[in-house]
Amino acid sequence: MIRNPLALLLVVSCWLCLAQAQSSPSQQGGTQAASPQTQPPQNAPQANPPSSPQATANKDKKDTKTTGDSAGTGTSNDRLFFTLPNFLTLENAGQVPPLTTKQKYAVVLRSNFDYVQYPWYAFLSGISQAENSEPGYGQGWEGYGKRFGAAFADGSIENFMTGAILPSLLHQDPRYFQSGHGSFSHRTFYAMSRNLITRVDSGKNDFNYSEVVGGAIAAAISTYSYHPKGQYVTTTTPGV
Repeated sequence: MIRNPLALLLVVSCWLCLAQAQSSPSQQGGTQAASPQTQPPQNAPQANPPSSPQATANKDKKDTKTTGDSAGTGTSNDRLFFTLPNFLTLENAGQVPPLTTKQKYAVVLRSNFDYVQYPWYAFLSGISQAENSEPGYGQGWEGYGKRFGAAFADGSIENFMTGAILPSLLHQDPRYFQSGHGSFSHRTFYAMSRNLITRVDSGKNDFNYSEVVGGAIAAAISTYSYHPKGQYVTTTTPGV
């Protein structure tokens, strides 16, 4: 099943070209026999057919989804549930060049301060306050503000550790390349395995130190720095 609309359009176009190529000899022969002097001159300019507005819009939409201009080539504008930024996920990317260190930091920065992140952390902080988790923060607006700041710091530290700092030091690719083929179970297993396996800048697969070790470092920094003592922190940050 073809999931890419542009690929489907290409297949249909090729099929139409083949059908036209098979029928054109007989049509040309009948035309020459009926009116041999009505052939257009060879040097006559041929106007290019106008592009379909719908096809142009679909192409622009696909290009926008697969490449984020504000973060450089090789990232996306994808969002989880059409809201949470998921800019490091690529669909049908194939072989793409690795991200530079600047691009890795740029896409994490763009995702970390995306406008959707603020209500997301506000929502998480409200749940934390309602459950009175980490009671050392207290209640009221002061406790809510502390929880909001801690949630935002937790997400920022984890995003930069797993998406920029360690990937730059270890030359690993922080992006997630979706598998567009195979059965549902195959694609599910592939998605789960990407937590432990990632692509390095050379194109080969390697253990995902950036995700595993980076997440552990982020949790340790959060737990032993600004969170109340005696509270173990597990981050709830969506992937960038």
